[in-house]
Amino acid sequence: MHRFIIFAALWGAAQLAQAAEAGKIIFVAGKASVAERAASEGAPVEEGQMLSTGPDGFLYVKTIDSGLFILRPNTTARIVSYHIDNAHPENTRVKLELISGVARSKSGNAVKLARQNFRFNTPVAAIGVRGTDFTVFTDNETSRVAVLSGAIVMSGFSGGCAADGNGPCEGGVSRELSAAQRGQLLQVQRGTAAPQLMQSSPLSPDQVSPPRADEPLAHASGGGANSVTGQANLDAEKTVTLTAVLNNSKPVPPPPVVTQPPAPPVTMPEEPALPVVTLPVETIVQLPERGVIWGRWQTVAGFTPKFFLNQALEQGNELIATNGSYALLRAPGKDDFVLPSSGSLGFRLNDSEAFVYKEYSPTYQVASQANLTDGKLNVDFGNKSFTTSVYLISSEVNAPLQAAGTVGIDGRLHGEGAEGRKGYMNVQGLLSNQNGGSAAYIFDARVDDNHRVNGATSWQKSP
Repeated sequence: MHRFIIFAALWGAAQLAQAAEAGKIIFVAGKASVAERAASEGAPVEEGQMLSTGPDGFLYVKTIDSGLFILRPNTTARIVSYHIDNAHPENTRVKLELISGVARSKSGNAVKLARQNFRFNTPVAAIGVRGTDFTVFTDNETSRVAVLSGAIVMSGFSGGCAADGNGPCEGGVSRELSAAQRGQLLQVQRGTAAPQLMQSSPLSPDQVSPPRADEPLAHASGGGANSVTGQANLDAEKTVTLTAVLNNSKPVPPPPVVTQPPAPPVTMPEEPALPVVTLPVETIVQLPERGVIWGRWQTVAGFTPKFFLNQALEQGNELIATNGSYALLRAPGKDDFVLPSSGSLGFRLNDSEAFVYKEYSPTYQVASQANLTDGKLNVDFGNKSFTTSVYLISSEVNAPLQAAGTVGIDGRLHGEGAEGRKGYMNVQGLLSNQNGGSAAYIFDARVDDNHRVNGATSWQKSP
């Protein structure tokens, strides 16, 4: 019996040691609890702890990467995992779960670098992000999501999308929603895999459970969650304070309103007419089309990176995906890609880079440079699908590689999961209007039992 007590104590201590801090509470109103204890400002929130609010409760959690997780009244949720690896974003793992009620999630800095590893679960659906601020309503049968900034991808739980998975579920039944689709939401009901696009009011999460007037603003639209419902901000000082906490800066209260008596009217002498001056015609600067930036952001086998990821993001580029040592970004420009409703397009391989990894053991592998030839990429806009293939040539192994998948409304390529099949690539890519039509994707694949490949490709529309 004594040995059992010691074992139980050691097991409990080990469980506590494994729980990592996911964030801190920055605001509480009404009844709210963390792990069945009353919530308090400044208290930590650990992975796996149950969060809940009462009929009058609000709970704001600032995550460890300066993201935001807000619970509105009558809500139950938890931060399942929040593992951040700043040195290797591909190892970051973030998973949130909304059990019932209404919650808002605003991506933190680490999530923006590893969107492929973020998952927001409800009882019936999985939600992934594109660098996003969104609100979700759920009960045990129905989930609805509305986007404040960025975009999300949503799928109901089905054979290809499991609740215990990581990252977004992307495939033929998934659907995307962006902040540009104002007044719309996606809904999933139990037993259905494909989300339904609907008009939001009065089913929007912000209508079901309106935000407080001091809820921090959504930066992309210039308005906050409170602006969604048309409410005036009744507590400007609180909003400034909360926003400052999120930005790790000292809050500066808004200036006081000073009412002064009107100045007496002043009669000015009539001035002579000014001469007419002809101003030069203003030159309008034409922005380039939004292009695609792809390449290796880590050193491999002594080869220096093509670019530094943090520097590329600071220059205003949007991170689309990372895969191993490669990243895919969209450059700023005048127009977003608009997916045609019909037709098809073929692309020729323009440029590429890849490395083959020979695996001597689970922890030891050696990389060598490889070449890609005989590239083919075809996009069917009517079916919103694509197919691609290349031939891998290296000193270690030669093999054909292939992939297929779907095309999103903004031109993103979502490859079907290779699931370890030899010769099948996991693909994440992007279409662009630049140079009359171009594309790029990053990929990884299992070549044989001892070799895998990681690389990137660039494509130009075929003449």
